[in-house]
Amino acid sequence: MKIRIEVDDKIEENEITIRCSELDDEVQKIQKALTHILSQKIQMTFYKDNTEYYITIDEILFFETEENCISAHTTKDVYQVKYKLYELEEILPSYFTRISKSTILNINHIYSITRNLTASSIVEFQHTHKTVYVSRHYYKPLKNKLLEKRR
Repeated sequence: MKIRIEVDDKIEENEITIRCSELDDEVQKIQKALTHILSQKIQMTFYKDNTEYYITIDEILFFETEENCISAHTTKDVYQVKYKLYELEEILPSYFTRISKSTILNINHIYSITRNLTASSIVEFQHTHKTVYVSRHYYKPLKNKLLEKRR
């Protein structure tokens, strides 16, 4: 395996590309390690009433739009964040994915998906009553992410 670093002062954002002949265990371990390292760099403040909370984004089940603010849901609590959904999509690690116009989901917390061919599918999480709906448009990309994760 070769590791090559190219320095280009014209690049606005760092990018890591892994080139491989096949997606084997070694490459997947490297991808997971990089994802873990990058997710630790993300600093986000969560708000509830007049208190600021500093929890890891790994604890977040999903983000959703409620009225005119964005809520971050954990198994037990709901916090507010000062981001728009499109901003969150840009800064969150790859294990977060959009599942509807109003929701971004942490795929690491999915317990089950109840498929509905004519309407939205339902995602459930362990150790909580919370559920979210996956719109038909976002169902296939979600399934692809889940398959990617299992490899």
